[in-house]
Amino acid sequence: MSDVQASGLGVLPEWDLGALYAGIDDPKFAADFAEAEQAAKEFAQTWQGKLAGLDGAAFGAAIRAYEALEEKLGRILSYASLVYVTRMDDPDLARFQADAQARASEIGSMLVFFTLEINRIDDARMTELLSDPAAQRYRPWVEDLRVYRPHQLSDELEKLLVEKSVTGRAAWSRLFDETVAGMRFTVRGKELTEEETLHLLSEPDAALRADAAAALSDVFARNIKLFALITNTLAKDKDIEDRWRHYPDPATSRHLSNQVEPEVVAALVSAVRDAYPQLSHRYYALKAKWMGKDRLAYWDRNAPLPDQSDRRIGWEEARSTVLSAYADFAPEMAAIGQQFFDRSWIHAPTVAGKIGGAFAHPTVPSAHPFVLMNYQGKLRDVMTLAHELGHGVHQVLAADQGALLADTPLTLAETASVFGEMLTFQALLKTAKSPVERHGMLASKVEDMLNTVVRQIAFYEFERRVHDARKQGELTPEQLGEIWLGVQRESLGPSIDLGAGYENFWCYIPHFIHSPFYVYAYAFGDCLVNSLFAVYANAEAGFQEKYFAMLRAGGSKRHGELLAPFGLDASDPAFWRGGLSMISGFIDELEAGPG
Repeated sequence: MSDVQASGLGVLPEWDLGALYAGIDDPKFAADFAEAEQAAKEFAQTWQGKLAGLDGAAFGAAIRAYEALEEKLGRILSYASLVYVTRMDDPDLARFQADAQARASEIGSMLVFFTLEINRIDDARMTELLSDPAAQRYRPWVEDLRVYRPHQLSDELEKLLVEKSVTGRAAWSRLFDETVAGMRFTVRGKELTEEETLHLLSEPDAALRADAAAALSDVFARNIKLFALITNTLAKDKDIEDRWRHYPDPATSRHLSNQVEPEVVAALVSAVRDAYPQLSHRYYALKAKWMGKDRLAYWDRNAPLPDQSDRRIGWEEARSTVLSAYADFAPEMAAIGQQFFDRSWIHAPTVAGKIGGAFAHPTVPSAHPFVLMNYQGKLRDVMTLAHELGHGVHQVLAADQGALLADTPLTLAETASVFGEMLTFQALLKTAKSPVERHGMLASKVEDMLNTVVRQIAFYEFERRVHDARKQGELTPEQLGEIWLGVQRESLGPSIDLGAGYENFWCYIPHFIHSPFYVYAYAFGDCLVNSLFAVYANAEAGFQEKYFAMLRAGGSKRHGELLAPFGLDASDPAFWRGGLSMISGFIDELEAGPG
């Protein structure tokens, strides 16, 4: 546990990474690296150039050996990343992480041949190989690989791309992370981190929100040329690789990795954009009226309502709230969640040098997930805990699938997290002591849902426009700002005043850098969960069993297979409209007033 006790929050936990390694000097870390390197050399000597001639049993054995290597390298890289993200201002840890990534890339380059050779095997022969019991369980993984067949390059080029990634995308991503982690924002004479300053935008003091927005704007403006350079470089880098791989669209590779059809994503985006007037535009007009304004300043978008409680929620209460909500749904879900608290699997304090935001890292099946967040006691922080713990539960349940099949596509990875949020919200809503308190809770939930659905689809539109425009030449910070303001005006509506300074607020979003086009997965997950929750609310028999079976499947099944038991079909436009109707229903209730 941390010895840093935030006022009113209790002692916030820090994780214990001992399930991976005892420390950066742990001899086992160096030994595992050496073993992985030797195993990769032996793997290549044993299997390279021979896959097409194997029988099914040998093919299955080769995949199992590859999976074991992926597990070992995954453990190494998970530790190097997790030990770094809480102290990104430590040069020794930065070097440790960079060196680990570079060496793992060198080892990984020895394994590139394996997936390439699998994709060169013709369909009839592959069907024969996968019919053998030794290889059969890996069918989903092989099928996922083979969607990339039209886009793979020669062995030499693929190996080059793996090795150069350390000095390419990974290096630019590291520059972005360390720049953001190192920035400080002066608000009323106090130096704050990015996470602490963004948090002030949801404070009840309007003048403090304005001061925080001014500080963010000032620091972003002073660094905007660097962020523009990073964005331009990575967009161009992606465009070059996409052209070589013959991807028809900048988002194609993301759709393939998400195992989702472009038509399904297009239906989602279209449904959300069509609903802007009924969702975000309508809600922010209501909020402006509640706050006695014609229009809201951009720094008021997530402000609490005038009659909304601003009580700080301590860590123990947050833990109890989330686990109780989980237990009401399924005791097994709460029991898994409890382990994260009892076994120090969570890092919660907001400290200098720590990465902003929150995530759940699955690490490897032989270990367990870890959750990172920056807990500051708001209701939104409780929802974040519920969200990330949902990811963690999902990752624990899926671990039995093994290293190659445990990972879930992003579109489904958000299911358990958003479902966990919804369980927690519904439990909290039942505890509301008055119509006014219920009104405030509903408003907070609607804002979270708008941030998850509308804001993320706007982010997706921003990325599409940036990547399309980058094809014509390098974009200036002013051009990037214009694209940003354009999508924000469309999505937020006329009741939000996007004043001077907001044009640079695109620059700190990490998903644009680390995972291009990732963001639509949040909207996908939210709408999917809204539809799932409607099935649950109708008390369908056996829902919990079906739900846990879906989580345990990990990446072994596609979204169509996983949703079919619930009677849901993401390819049906009505599916997305149904998911959005839950948000509009909450806004209907808010529009009627707390009385």
